[in-house]
Amino acid sequence: MPKELIPVSEAKKLIEEHIEANSPIQFHLNEAAGLILAEDLFSLSDLPGFNQSSMDGYALNFEEWQKHQELLIDGESQAGLADLKPLKPQSVRRIFTGAAVPPGADTVVMQEKTSISNGKLSITDSQLVKGHNVRFQGSEAKANEMALEKNSYLSPAAIGFIAGLGINQILAYPQPSVSIILTGNELQSPGKPLQLGQVYDANSFALKAALNQIGITKINILSSEDNLEILSSVLKSALNQSDLVLLTGGVSVGDYDFVVQATKENKVEQIFHKIKQKPGKPLFFGKKGKKYIFGLPGNPASVLNCFYEYVYPAIGILNNSKKDLIKIQAPLSKSQKKASGLTQFLKGYFDGKMAHDLKAQESFRLSSFAKANCLIKLDENQTEFTEGQLVEIHLLP
Repeated sequence: MPKELIPVSEAKKLIEEHIEANSPIQFHLNEAAGLILAEDLFSLSDLPGFNQSSMDGYALNFEEWQKHQELLIDGESQAGLADLKPLKPQSVRRIFTGAAVPPGADTVVMQEKTSISNGKLSITDSQLVKGHNVRFQGSEAKANEMALEKNSYLSPAAIGFIAGLGINQILAYPQPSVSIILTGNELQSPGKPLQLGQVYDANSFALKAALNQIGITKINILSSEDNLEILSSVLKSALNQSDLVLLTGGVSVGDYDFVVQATKENKVEQIFHKIKQKPGKPLFFGKKGKKYIFGLPGNPASVLNCFYEYVYPAIGILNNSKKDLIKIQAPLSKSQKKASGLTQFLKGYFDGKMAHDLKAQESFRLSSFAKANCLIKLDENQTEFTEGQLVEIHLLP
């Protein structure tokens, strides 16, 4: 093996060491879903701010009911009603879900478990206890207490909870902006006729879909001919626009592979180039300040393999989600052989019990990747793997 090749584990470690999370910024709550909270959030007030009914029914004083059994109906309490009169002795009040429980009442009985005769209410709920069906003031959150911790994931439920606290602006880690640079004179857009020697661009579509799947929408797609001057200019533009730049193709050592030279022209610090892996051996990673550059191979399956194994966890650092592929041990469905000295990633399907390698493992073929739900990792120094042997598999998002 040439000395410049590094193991997969070292490449991943170098990425972790060199990438920093994006600086937090203020977001309106409507724009924060899927992000990571960058501050501790404290409740502005009690939630709920008053004793609230969780049912349509009747509000009562539990001890009064135990003494008198039958209680007079004294008006009603609707949700949003501000003028709330205290409950009269030996009475109940008709109440609706979300309405304030009147002073003097401490329990709500469901309307289905009551009967009314001559203006008096009888209760048929043998399970009724004091406080039943009442959301007490501050039971969800108390004023000035921590409601949500820093680094919490802003799920739909978290967004709703924060809104319920009356907060509409939060500090969060932004998603990175991404530029995808396609290199190659042979690329043609789908939908247009192919000339001899041309192939359809699959990489930008696959990468954009993979980025969209994890919530990244600020994506700029650029292209360059196989020309050093043009590629250097396109890369310069991408670095000015985006936090993360993904180049596809032109990263090997052919006469028309200019990615590495273009990074040097733009004063990008090379962290590594070439990994002991298959597919995707010529992978490049570099940085310029807080801008990060991945030079991905040109073959579509290699592009996606490198995206999931290296770019995906890099994005998890940038947006502070710390996301990476879920890794589990699973038995192989059949034996495998490989060369020593390279970690191999097979497109696979995990059926919940076993890991099955799919046909069409060549790096240019996406038909098998289209059916894959995992990558099967065959370790660098081992050459033979037996049927049923436990191996590490990486579940795709």
